[in-house]
Amino acid sequence: MGGTILRRWPLLVALLLGGASVSVVADLPERQEREALRVCADGNNLPFSNEAGEGFENRIAELMAEDLGVPLVYVWSPQVMGFVRNTLELRVCDVMIGAVAGYEFVQNSNEVYRSVYSLVVPEDSDLRVESLTDPLLQGRRIGVVTETPPLVPLRRTGATLQGYPLMVDTRVRAPVRDAIEDVVSGRTEGAVLWGPLAGYYAARQEPPLRVIPLVDDDSGAHLDYRITMGIRRGEPHWKDWINDFINRRQDEIHAILAEYGVPLLDRRGRLLSPGAGGES
Repeated sequence: MGGTILRRWPLLVALLLGGASVSVVADLPERQEREALRVCADGNNLPFSNEAGEGFENRIAELMAEDLGVPLVYVWSPQVMGFVRNTLELRVCDVMIGAVAGYEFVQNSNEVYRSVYSLVVPEDSDLRVESLTDPLLQGRRIGVVTETPPLVPLRRTGATLQGYPLMVDTRVRAPVRDAIEDVVSGRTEGAVLWGPLAGYYAARQEPPLRVIPLVDDDSGAHLDYRITMGIRRGEPHWKDWINDFINRRQDEIHAILAEYGVPLLDRRGRLLSPGAGGES
């Protein structure tokens, strides 16, 4: 699955370039012919992507390659600081399947999907809250990834927080998986996590955990985000093709995301449907 695989050589390319200016590389003319769809991806970052092709970004990339009629090629690199510099900017790959809208290091496509932070709790929990300001959270043991938007409102509400690191090498650690396992074990009573991660890991527990998308949160925290594809600046034709692809294949993309339990929002910020992201 996924065509030819190139394993972690962007870092070697960076070393070979030495002190060369990345801007010189980035200013080359836009590619007009594509012999392959070259995707920048993390090889160990489910539910988004992995080297076995099991993530939903892998599935979307397969749709793109099929639509283009070319082989799918991955350039694998841990999605940590320097990811864009070592992949897109070196022109060793041409697209990130998932990039938050407004991410300053790339040119964004149109919206691929929109999701929201969600509360994950055991099925029999009384924590059926819809906002991070709910007094029911006071004193409750809640997991949260550090430096993410839910942290401050949870602290203000008086929850007892269990933190997990944000920036990690995914080959070594999986903080969100740890947060989910802590809910299962009872170390915490719930966790507030980014929707795609919450939906994916909660569904894989036995019994499955309940996922409550925080679409009615009134804490003032920014909890819902538009996710785009990321490409290099100065590539208008490539951006136009990607935007057209997203428009034509949107229903198929949403169907893939729903399979992974991603809470999906419409353009008004409401859940698309119970089957595509309601409480699970």
